Parts: sequence; C-alpha cells; structure tokens
Amino acid sequence: MSRLPDFRLEVYFSRWEFTARHHLTASDAQTMTMAELLSLAAPEDVHAWETLSLGYTETYGALELRQAVADTYDTVGADDVICFAGAEEALYLAMQVLLGPDDHAVVLTPNYQAAETVPLSLCEVTGVALDPERDWALDLDAVAAAMRPNTRVVSVNFPNNPTGTLIPAADLARLAAMCDERGIHLFSDEVYRGLELDPARTLPQAADLSPTALSLNVTSKSLGLPGLRIGWIACRDRELRSRLERAKHYTTICNSAPSEVLARIAIKARDRILERNRGIIATNLPLFEEFFTRYGDLFEWRAPDGGCVAFPRYLGRDGVESFCTELVETAGVLLLPAGIYRSELTATPGDRFRVGVGRNDPGPALDALASFLDGRR
Repeated sequence: MSRLPDFRLEVYFSRWEFTARHHLTASDAQTMTMAELLSLAAPEDVHAWETLSLGYTETYGALELRQAVADTYDTVGADDVICFAGAEEALYLAMQVLLGPDDHAVVLTPNYQAAETVPLSLCEVTGVALDPERDWALDLDAVAAAMRPNTRVVSVNFPNNPTGTLIPAADLARLAAMCDERGIHLFSDEVYRGLELDPARTLPQAADLSPTALSLNVTSKSLGLPGLRIGWIACRDRELRSRLERAKHYTTICNSAPSEVLARIAIKARDRILERNRGIIATNLPLFEEFFTRYGDLFEWRAPDGGCVAFPRYLGRDGVESFCTELVETAGVLLLPAGIYRSELTATPGDRFRVGVGRNDPGPALDALASFLDGRR
C-alpha cells in the first residue's frame, strides 16, 4: 500500500476557507440553523431529540435513520443502508473493502481527489476523462475499453464535482449493466442528487439499478448540512454491507447520536429542503450568467446541469493559478483553481476554476471580484 498524498483541496481550504472574506467556491448548498431544521421535524422526532440519550449508537446507524434513508430509494430497505461520518469515510472504507493489490479500478476525471487517490493507494487504476469540448460528456466505450478481467470497481460521480455535468439516464443504466455483466461493483457518488437544473434529468440511484452497486450520499451537499457529518452507502449486497460494518470498527465505530437524529429529520424533510435549495440556485444562476457575460473576455461560463458547483474557464494571460492566488490574497475572494483537480490518471484542463452557486446572496462576492478585475484593467 502506498501513502496517501496531501489532500490538495483540504490543504487549500485549511489556509483560506475561514479567513477569506468571500467564500465563492463553496461545494454545499445554503445551510440551516438548528431552529430552522427542528421546525421541520415531526412530533415523534422532536420527542426523540428532546429525550436523546448520549450513549454509543449502532455501527450501521440507527434503524430510524436507515429507514428514512431507504425511503428515498425504490428498491432499498433499511437493512441495505450503512451510515458513516460523512461521505469521505464511506468512500475511503468502501475502496479498502473492495480493492486489493491484485485488483484494478476505473475512475472518472476530473473528480473529488479521494475518488482517485484512495484507489491508487491500493491497486492499479485507469482514468476515463469527461470531455470538456462536449460539455463534459462521458464516453461509455472508453469506460468499457478501460475495464480488465481484474477490474473490481468503476467509480463515477453525477452530478459531477467540479463540473456540474449530468449524463443521460440511459447511459447510467447501460453502465450499471456493463458492470453487472463483468462482476464489477459500480460505485456511484450521488451527493448532489436533487439539485438538478431540470428535475426531469434526475438520474436513478445506482443501488436501484444493480444489486451490487453502491450509492454514496450525505447530508452535506444537496441538503446543505455538512455540520451533521452523516453520510451513507446504500447497497443490496448484504455480504458487502457486513464487510463495510467491520471496516468501520477501525475508524469511527459509530456516528454521533445527536447528528443521527438531526439527519433523520432532514432526510424526512428532504423534499422541502431541496425545493428551497433549488430556489436559491435558480435565483443565483442569472447573477453568475450576467457577471461572466460582462467579463466575457476573461471567462467562458457554463451553468451546471445539477449540483451547486460549476467549472468555468479562465482566459486571462496570467493563468488560473496566479489569478486565484492574487484574487484571494488581495481581494479576499476564494475560488479553487484547476490545479486542485489535476489527475495522475488523465490530462485535465489547466485553465478552469470551481465556483459555488448554492449559497445565499453571492452579490457581495461578485462585486468584490468585479472590483478586483476592474482594478487590473
């Protein structure tokens, strides 16, 4: 096993996330206060919150939480769900359980770094790049060509972070079938599901498409509740679920009891929270469209298909890395440059940056960015 490299995004955030005046690259939707969340709770959940005992919880997650999660799927039951301390723990342990040194994985790029570096620490990995010249399209033939007899995992993420792209539902179904035919586990990161620009394009969940696929989700992104640190994997493969539980014994053992109750409230109120967050994004997108059109000599903008992040192109001669560094150091506006998303597996565009579109009132941040740009002209 090789050592994991520094997590570039988190290293960058540890320097700037809480010191920059304007966080314009947030990957989560607008969060809520405790009072706002508790106002959405059913009476039995308010009672559970007020009478909660602060002891250990079940490693799998409380049954009531797992049932609330299962109710968001078509074919998944509570016993098909295991909860984790956020999505990162779930991703890390899933790869540890699924992959060994003689195995092979296929991973899409660009990606959330752990989706690539964790498998790479365990086995050989082949990357398949989304095509920026075709609105980040996925070539399923390229995925098929990357598969080997010892391929154990194909890892995908839609709506994609950082590009915001979606693929057709028929392509995801075909991908699930390709994996099933070859005995490969499809690992599907679905943390932005529910924030599609066109709800008709919402993809089915992988765990509903295949009995061996793993669907990863979390309260952090679409629901905007990262402080809860509750994620989960849904998978109908009971033996695999048991192996995930045993792996969790070596990390968090169990989740926070208060977070589990609050997550249950949020998931049961999911439709209302998602409607609110889609409304925020719908309000924000014209502001970003107008801004990037105004500075069309410097930026090439494409609205995300889903989720609350986008990956515009920077056209300035100084390059996106220098641009983002000068911007945060002098104007206090935080963006994530393309280098955060570089890959060891494929070429990735070096002229992009991630911007977040899911937080309330991006106007002051855009004004600060405009002042910075005008001051450089």
